[in-house]
Amino acid sequence: MRVHFTAPARADLESLGTYISIHYPTITPRVEARIRAVIAHIEQWPESAPVVSHRPGVRMMPVGRYPYKIYYRVEGDRLEVLRIRHASQRPIGF
Repeated sequence: MRVHFTAPARADLESLGTYISIHYPTITPRVEARIRAVIAHIEQWPESAPVVSHRPGVRMMPVGRYPYKIYYRVEGDRLEVLRIRHASQRPIGF
């Protein structure tokens, strides 16, 4: 399965990376590794996350230990990462 990050998802990654590296520099590598691991899990089992009720076809996978959620959809053999949001943020802009 091919993974594609939308422009908003890339911007989310950049901003959360910047924020974490400024405020919590010691955990930056662990957060990045966890996000990569979750995306690898989604690649293997794309239907393992629940569908978001108000967005048909969009699924959400929590990052686990860290308060982030990955919103994505599967189209054929393509996994499209739509957003990576802090759990306290609304999942806007799909």
